[in-house]
This record gives sequence, C-alpha cells and structure tokens, in this order.
Amino acid sequence: MLALKLAFRNLLGAGLRTWLNVSVLSFAFVLIIFYNGMIDGWNRQGQRDTREWETGNGQFWLPNYDRYDPYTISESHFPLSAKVRLLVKKGQLTPVLIRQANLFPQGRMQNVILKGIDPQQKILKLPTATLAQSKDIYSAIIGKRMAKTTKLKVGDKVLIRWRDKNGTFDAREIHISSIFNCDVPSVDNGQIYLPLKVLQDMTMLKDEATLLVAGKDYQGGNLDKWQFKSNKFLLADLEALIKAKKGGAVVLEGLLLMIALLAIFDTQVLSIFKRQKEIGTYIALGMTRWQVVGIFTVEGGAHSILAALLGALYGIPLFIYLNTTGINFGAPDVGITMAQIIYPYYGLQLIITTILIVVISATIVSYLPAKRISKMNPADALKGKLQ
Repeated sequence: MLALKLAFRNLLGAGLRTWLNVSVLSFAFVLIIFYNGMIDGWNRQGQRDTREWETGNGQFWLPNYDRYDPYTISESHFPLSAKVRLLVKKGQLTPVLIRQANLFPQGRMQNVILKGIDPQQKILKLPTATLAQSKDIYSAIIGKRMAKTTKLKVGDKVLIRWRDKNGTFDAREIHISSIFNCDVPSVDNGQIYLPLKVLQDMTMLKDEATLLVAGKDYQGGNLDKWQFKSNKFLLADLEALIKAKKGGAVVLEGLLLMIALLAIFDTQVLSIFKRQKEIGTYIALGMTRWQVVGIFTVEGGAHSILAALLGALYGIPLFIYLNTTGINFGAPDVGITMAQIIYPYYGLQLIITTILIVVISATIVSYLPAKRISKMNPADALKGKLQ
C-alpha cells in the first residue's frame, strides 16, 4: 500500500512528463480496442448476413458437390424424397437447384449460375416472393452487382442458354422482375434466381435439387444421401479471413505499444538517475532494496492505470458513437462479405484482455530499469554517485 501511495504521488508530482506518457499509452490502448472491435463487428455482421442470405441454419449437399468446383454442378442433383418434401412443406427446408448457363446481355456472352428456388420460401432473405408476383412465367431476380455488370434493369428481357440433363442446349428470354441489394458477393455475383419449378422444367430435372437449405426450425437428422454441412464449415473461409486481418493488425498494434512503452522505459531510467539521493534515503530509513524496486516498478506500471482511465474518458464516448452510427465504408465491392456500414462490437473479453496486456507490459518495462536499484550502494546513492 505504501509503494502504491508513493508511486502515485511521484507520478502526479512529475507533471507534464507523466501526462505525455499516459496520453501516448492511452492512444495505443484506445486504438487496439477500436481496431479489434471493428474487426469483431465485421465478423459478426458478415456471419449474420451470410446465414440470412445463403447458408440458413446449415445446408445439405450431395457427396460429389463442391461449391468451388463448377465441374461438379452438372452431376449434383437428386430427387426429393417424400420425407424431404414434407420438411419443405413445413418450412424447415428449402431446396435449391443449381445449373450453369450463358447470359447474352447487349449481345455479349457471360457465364452465369442459374439457381431455382421456391418463391414461397421464408428461410433465406432473398426476395423470392417477387417471382410469384410476376405475370411472366420466366421471371428472374438478380443482385445489384449482377445488374451493374450486365447493365440490366427491372423489366428488361435477356436471352439465356443452358443444357438440360441430357446435355441438349436450349435458350429462352427471361424477364428481370426485381433487383435486390445484398452484401454477400456469392449470392449476387453471376447469380440468376428463377422459380424452382420453372428451372426444373427447363432442365428436365423434375422434383430434383442440388442442395437443401435448413431453417431455424429444422430438428436435424439424416436425409437420404444428403450430407449436412454446418455453418462452422460453410463460414470457415470468412473466419480464416478475419483471423488473417487480426494477425496483420498485431504488427501495427505492437509497434504503437512499443513506442508508448519505450517512453515509459526512458522515463524510468531518467527518474532513477535523477533520484539517487531519494533512493538512498528510502534504504537508509529501513526499506529493503526490493521494496524500493517495488515502488519504482509500481510507479511505472501506474502509467497504464492512468492511461486506461484517460482512454476511457474519451474512448467510451467515441465507441458509443461508432456503435450507434457505424463506420461507413461507402459501397465496398471487394469480393468478400462486407456491409456498407460496419458496427463495431466491443466485447468484455476484448476490453479486459487489452487492459491486461497494457498493464502487464508497462509493469515489465518499468521493472527492467528499476531492478538496478537492488545493486546500488546506499552510501553512494545518498551522495548521488551513479554505480
């Protein structure tokens, strides 16, 4: 307790020097929390958007299906059993038929993916209801990115060409009934959505699907030859990306923290040099060398406590503001799930971990020069002679 009182008294007595160190350390403290909170918020939003728009509560794949291998699409289809159709009727599953095709906007050819989906489904956030409302049987919906790439608008008609199950080419004009805005590129880029029955008839794959999307009410269990893929598997790529971003940030955060700790280290070295008579007095009054080391170590480590308090003074209002308004990134189109506005997430674990890192680091840096006191001669210290 005595060491703590003396440490804070000496810190406050140092005046501007103390507050300069505390300010730099508090900036590092706030920046670490800010950046990691932004990454965590992006992760939470990306996972939520992907579940709402694409993966649902998990998906059922056929054994030979691979979403990254287009050559598996043509062979990945299987009839819906009575059990599956019952679950679809209950709203626990929604089937999706996937086929490759060619689109011819303004006379150009573009490879696309046709996805047949039930217009009445409620599992995914896709605005499939507009497919049922359209008077044109061959109506389709596309995303904003797809519309920008193909220069298509609502009401346009465009020619598509595909192969049926026998490999025979066929072509037809489809009507763009709606354009939706989505932050998940894999749902938007190169994707055209048609009513499931229409695509099944076009490809001669009656009552067949490529994958099944599970809803929140699905109770689980095996489904014929379908293999269940959880969201942990489906969102693994996004998790890996987030970890890579956090790993890259460690370098920047480490450099910033090192600058702040270097200032504390230099301050402690200078303080011990200038206060040798004070150190000798402490020892002459009966304090052990290690008690004096403790005073200077606590004194240096107290910078981190003051930095946390100062950081909270301007950091909390900043974090509340950002959590309310979000961080606007404009209209990002970087090929990954990223919303236009990111809302940071400042978890308790993040804050506690950051505080511990800063406090422990500052304490260690303060101890390194202070341990020299244990080797000082009290008589020389009283005379102000440096050993």
